[in-house]
Amino acid sequence: MADNAKTPRPVYRNIHVTDIVSYRLPPAGIVSILHRVSGMIMFLLMPFIIWMFDTSVTSEISYDTFTSVFTAGCAGGLVPGWFFKLIALGLIWSYLHHFIAGVRHLIMDATHTVSKEQGHNTAIVTLVLSVALTVVLGAKLFGLF
Repeated sequence: MADNAKTPRPVYRNIHVTDIVSYRLPPAGIVSILHRVSGMIMFLLMPFIIWMFDTSVTSEISYDTFTSVFTAGCAGGLVPGWFFKLIALGLIWSYLHHFIAGVRHLIMDATHTVSKEQGHNTAIVTLVLSVALTVVLGAKLFGLF
């Protein structure tokens, strides 16, 4: 009679906070979460983006003020210039990742042929492209070339 006993089916439940550290998220899940995070970063830093645009196009003097913030900082050196470069680098990453992930979603929606392997591969491409382009633009921002 023991031979006919069915093995118990696995029970899937919500992940508890203590399970988050050991949970292995697939690349498509990571891209999905980072897509939301990058959108939130761009939304929260919208005042900084508007300030950057306004001061860069108002006049030559305001443009000089804009560029000096990235070199000398502001508030009499209280906030250093590298901090503003770091904020700009975060904005660069969030824009690039959000854009590339959005294009990925548009392609998936347009083709209607999404397999697990294709989702995995496009997620890897999205992560690699967004990080690689951020590194290149970050190197330019910090004056490495």
